[in-house]
Amino acid sequence: MSALATSSSPPTATDEKHDLEDNKHEQVFDDARIAEVAGAFFDDLNLDKDQLQLEDDSPYPEVRSAVANTDDSDIPVNTIRAWVIGFVWSVVIPGLNQFFFFRYPSVYVSNLVAQLLSFPLGSAWAAFMPKWTVFGMPLNPGPFTVKEHVLITIMAGVGASSAYATDIIAVQRVFYNQTFNFSYQWFVVMSTQMIGFSIGGIAKRFLVSPPSMIWPANLIYCALFNTLHSTEYAGIGNRGGISRERFFTYVFVGSFTWYFFPGYIFQALSYFNWVCWIAPENATINQLFGEIHGLGMSWAQIAYIGSPLATPWWAEANVIGGFVVFFWILAPAIYYSNSMYTAYLPISSRTSYDNLGNRYNVTAIINDDLTLNLEKYKAYSPLFLSSTFALSYGLSFASITATLVHAFLYFRKQIWVQARRSLSEQPDIHARLMSRYRQVPEWWYAIIFISMFVIGIISIEVWPTQCLLAFVYTIPIGMIQAITNQQVGLNVVTELIIGYALPGKPIAMMMFKTWGYITMSQALQFTSDFKLGHYMKIPPHSMFWCQIVATVIAGTVQLGVQAWMFTNIEGMCTDDQPDGFICPSTQVFGTASIIWGVIGPALQFSHGQIFYPLVFFFLIGAALPVIPYLITRKFPNSVVKYLNFPVIFNGTGAIPPASAINYIPWGIVGFLFQYVIRRRHFSWWTKYNYVLSAALDCGVAISTIAIFFCLQFPKNNQIGINNIQVWWGNTVPFNTDDARGTPHIVLADGETFGPATW
Repeated sequence: MSALATSSSPPTATDEKHDLEDNKHEQVFDDARIAEVAGAFFDDLNLDKDQLQLEDDSPYPEVRSAVANTDDSDIPVNTIRAWVIGFVWSVVIPGLNQFFFFRYPSVYVSNLVAQLLSFPLGSAWAAFMPKWTVFGMPLNPGPFTVKEHVLITIMAGVGASSAYATDIIAVQRVFYNQTFNFSYQWFVVMSTQMIGFSIGGIAKRFLVSPPSMIWPANLIYCALFNTLHSTEYAGIGNRGGISRERFFTYVFVGSFTWYFFPGYIFQALSYFNWVCWIAPENATINQLFGEIHGLGMSWAQIAYIGSPLATPWWAEANVIGGFVVFFWILAPAIYYSNSMYTAYLPISSRTSYDNLGNRYNVTAIINDDLTLNLEKYKAYSPLFLSSTFALSYGLSFASITATLVHAFLYFRKQIWVQARRSLSEQPDIHARLMSRYRQVPEWWYAIIFISMFVIGIISIEVWPTQCLLAFVYTIPIGMIQAITNQQVGLNVVTELIIGYALPGKPIAMMMFKTWGYITMSQALQFTSDFKLGHYMKIPPHSMFWCQIVATVIAGTVQLGVQAWMFTNIEGMCTDDQPDGFICPSTQVFGTASIIWGVIGPALQFSHGQIFYPLVFFFLIGAALPVIPYLITRKFPNSVVKYLNFPVIFNGTGAIPPASAINYIPWGIVGFLFQYVIRRRHFSWWTKYNYVLSAALDCGVAISTIAIFFCLQFPKNNQIGINNIQVWWGNTVPFNTDDARGTPHIVLADGETFGPATW
């Protein structure tokens, strides 16, 4: 009886102390094992902790499903075939994209197009090219290899987007009547692009080598490479059913065909705000159920903010939670309370307004030398922004401070360890395989940085401290992007800093913004490419030279195309240019240079100004990450550990112009595939998820190009002008108060709003 009583008696304080010590020891062992296997010296929410015993594969199921855990170092990569095809894409894609960059409507040719089309091109080369030798290298080394394919795709993607600095050159020509020689233009573009490359190379040990830096978007490319080349590896699993190649083909054809409906035939499907169709002239209903509550039924709208099939569900939940709080609750509250005079404007717009509710006319407040005329400014109007646009500035401020605090709290040990760890010491199978290749010394990147930095200073004569911002933020922001697939932007804070430091100097503002923001953005783009090469086992020296060469080629081609356009196209960048070359991005960029560089933030964000309350978001962003950190220190398994405030603040950074049309379907698809299917049908998810995303992306990309070049570009978009373009399905979403931007408070003719003095 006493034995029974003893066994059933409540635990003593001593027993509880021993249990706590045992649990603490077990937790320490778990943390040590996690650090050993994943190289993650923080609570990594992406880690599959049931798979920590894997020795020859990644502990991350996303990586296992998309990346082969083997390597054949004898596979040809640095071949004439790869360099010729890569060179062609480095000319064609940047040239086309730069040409259409200045046109509206436009089209964008992504590197996914190059990835898809390079496969038949490479295979045709292998089938038909003679087996000659050129300079000691075989012209036709045999079957087209996956490593050649990766090299080509990286070369195509390096310069696919228009170099940010080309907008500075266009704005100088259009807004400020400054046309400098080609050498100046080339130096500015190359210095901004290559400084980013050098920073990315220096940050590799923090953002590429650790297995915990998974870079989710790259897994889509890896899955497509392995699918096209029929690569078999353990991570695919044993699930039966159709092959990944056939699955890709079916989804690609379906995506290509379907996009003709929301993209051209029935555009209302892209803006499925059906409540507004019922009451098209009810302003309140249109404000609540239009831009803010519409749904997009095309993959182009769903993936506008990134593929929901690549982003981890916990990160998507943070983004959607931020969207609901800030744009379904706070933004309408700001709007209907008329805070910052937003009720006189559309609820969501990226346009700046005057006190008549018209687009802000910057020419009304500047002198002939483009400096601010304070008397004209006081006689005209302060600048006003929509509630979502103003809120986006506040969230941008919060994300900047939240990123630094979050990185310090969660990643400081990770950064310190990785600063001292070599590639061969990484616990990851992929790092061990890559350690067999000769590495690129970090001093190579340092030389590029120093030389490009000097060229930049010489060419623009702007302070040498402007690159510091990019350096400080690259690693914290890169770690967040590598884990969550969300990138924090520095564009707003760079504008704020230079606007206070050098008011009235718009050219300096643009230059500082480019060096402070784009160098970081470029660094992370190059780092993402480094990780792709890491996954696909591309020799580092081949990666280095293909990125350097492609960057130089792409930047030169873009400048050449731009110079030709301004010389040969009549009325370039005017509102009535007959062929649509109205330069929408240049107009926005130029207007921003005047708003931030001429008017300056002191007249907008300082104490007593309209947008002064937004400055407190800096403090909010610094304070909030501390709360979940302290809670998880006490309760490590609490749901609070999933809160990531940099992602919450920055996840909605695409608003405006993005809206619920993009975010809500994105969240639904992400929940379905990254949570439900991943948990309940893991073998299906492992085999098909990333292939599905690649097929949808490729189908939309090819379909967009086909629609543009076959139906819109010919005859300057006059095809179907009297039939398909004007039928109900293509007009109903645009004939509403939502599309017209009707404000909550409508002004009488000549009536103004806002403060009496400013």
